[in-house]
Amino acid sequence: MAEKERVQKVLAAWGVASRRKAEELIAQGRVTVNGRPVKLGDGMVPGKDLLAVDGEPVAQVREKVYLALHKPRGFVTTLRDERDRKCVAQLVEDVPVRVYPVGRLDKDSEGLLLMTNDGEFANKVAHPKSHVAKTYRVTVRPQVNEEQLTRMSTGVVIDGRKTAPAKVRVLQQEQGRVVLEIVLYEGRNREIRKMCEALGLEVARLKRVAIGPVRLGMLQQGKHRELTKEEIRGLLAEAGKGKGGEQRDTDPSHGGQRKRAGTAGPGRRGRR
Repeated sequence: MAEKERVQKVLAAWGVASRRKAEELIAQGRVTVNGRPVKLGDGMVPGKDLLAVDGEPVAQVREKVYLALHKPRGFVTTLRDERDRKCVAQLVEDVPVRVYPVGRLDKDSEGLLLMTNDGEFANKVAHPKSHVAKTYRVTVRPQVNEEQLTRMSTGVVIDGRKTAPAKVRVLQQEQGRVVLEIVLYEGRNREIRKMCEALGLEVARLKRVAIGPVRLGMLQQGKHRELTKEEIRGLLAEAGKGKGGEQRDTDPSHGGQRKRAGTAGPGRRGRR
């Protein structure tokens, strides 16, 4: 007798959504198995039971796709929006399979966003315990002093909890504005903006330039490219280290890969 698998795991494995998003879909009553709504923890037999989301049958995805997207400001990191705002899904309409965001990047920010149809990959990279480094180029106003840099590096209390240590260094400084490079190892909502606000700084521009070994490079706004196998392996390796070395095998092979070199990031050490 075939073994049942949890529905949220199947949704992730079949490329419908990340594990966390799949749980949200189930909680919202949008997922059915054999025509009946399922609850969190319910199981199904892949290949035998009929799985559907919003009444649309779901089939197993054979080809895995991994993309780097340059998200412009003004786009929300979702596949659809009830307020009819511009969504990142509009930027990947030419991709032949359905892909969804790995993690998030708020509407007013720009830069590198990963997208995939591999739910297990998305779960590993975006999981809070993975601590995959995310590098940002942040323009703040008016000026930054040493005390603010030290507090940003060691941790700032936001939403009642202190942020994890970050790497911070000054890239450019002129009258009325400072450009910082900030490397975060956690993924709290609007973390940099809230840190700066707590320190009396205004964020004029926020751009994510790297996620782990994947760099934005010269990728134009609104455009996307395929990740190389080396980038995929590097992301999984970094996520595995963050989880204390726990890492399962994921096959990064997919069709039509092209290698494109990104622009190397700054090499100087940040303030701790």
